[in-house]
Amino acid sequence: YVSSLLQDVYGNSYFSVTGEANDKDVQVVELPIVDSLHPRPPYLPLGVPEDLADRLIGLHGDPAVWWVSQFVKYLIRPQPWLEKEIEEATKKLGFKHPIIGVHVRRTDKVGTEAAFHPIEEYMIHVEEHFQLLARKMHIDKKRVYLATDDPGLLQEAKSKYSQYEFISDNSISWSAGLHNRYTENSLRGVILDIHFLSQADFLVCTFSSQVCRVAYEIMQTLHPDASANFHSLDDIYYFGGQNAHNQIAIYPHNPRNPDEIPMEPGDIIGVAGNHWDGYSKGINRKLGRTGLYPSYKVKEKIETVKYPTYPEANN
Repeated sequence: YVSSLLQDVYGNSYFSVTGEANDKDVQVVELPIVDSLHPRPPYLPLGVPEDLADRLIGLHGDPAVWWVSQFVKYLIRPQPWLEKEIEEATKKLGFKHPIIGVHVRRTDKVGTEAAFHPIEEYMIHVEEHFQLLARKMHIDKKRVYLATDDPGLLQEAKSKYSQYEFISDNSISWSAGLHNRYTENSLRGVILDIHFLSQADFLVCTFSSQVCRVAYEIMQTLHPDASANFHSLDDIYYFGGQNAHNQIAIYPHNPRNPDEIPMEPGDIIGVAGNHWDGYSKGINRKLGRTGLYPSYKVKEKIETVKYPTYPEANN
C-alpha cells in the first residue's frame, strides 16, 4: 500500500521502486534529496491526508508526526537477522520498563548545528518524568537508556547520578565517533540506539539530532498517542526538508517588548522555534514581522492534502 501510495503521490519524477535482478522479493527504493525536489509537492510533511485529518486531530496530539511515523514503520521493517540481534541486545543490556531514553549528541554537532548541553540538563527532565510516572505505577528502579556518541559520558553519568541505573552499550558510543561513523558496526549501533530510544516510556534529547527525531517517530507507532512523550532541549520537532510549519493565533497579543510581534486571532504565524521559556519565535505572515510571541497563544495549523484514498484497500 505504501509503495503504491508513494508512487501515485510523487510520481516517477520524484520516486521509483525497482526490483533487484537476483531477488524477486527485494525492492530498491530510490529517493532524491528532499531539498532538491522542484517543484515542491504539497505532500511533503507536515501535511496529512485530508480524508484522515478529522479523525487524526481527535485521536493524536500531532497528526503530522503520526503520518510520518507510518512511512517510517514501513520502511524500517527489520529482517529476521536484525530482529534476532535486537532480541539478544535487549537481554544482554537488561532493557525493561519503566525506562527513560536519553540521547546526547556531541562530536560534530556541537558548535555547528547545536549547542553543548551537559548531562545535568537532561537529568532534570528525567527526574521530573520519573516523579510523574511514580503517580501511576511502581518504580522499582530509575532506569535510563543512554545513547551518545561521547564514550566518556556513561561513566560521568554513573558517578554523578548513582541513584539511577544507566543502561548503555559503550561500544556503540565508540563506533559513533567521527573516525568510525561510516562503518557497518556504527550502522548497527545507531539502529540499536534508535530502537531502544523508541521503546522508552519517555524521551529526553535534542530534536536537532535526527536520531532523536526518528526514535520519536517510531515511538508513535507503539502507542495510541505518544506525541507528548518527549522533552527536547533545543528544537521543536521537524522533518528535514519539510514545507512551512505554521501556527494559528487564538489569542490577541499586544506586545510592550520590541522583540515581540503583535497578533490577532486567526493570524498565521510561521514558527521558527520554541525557546522553552514560554515564548516561541516566528513570523506573522500578515504583517511580515519576525519576533517572539507567547507559545500558549497559538495552536498548530494542520495542513491537509488530497491524497489517493485507495477505496479498494478495504477489500
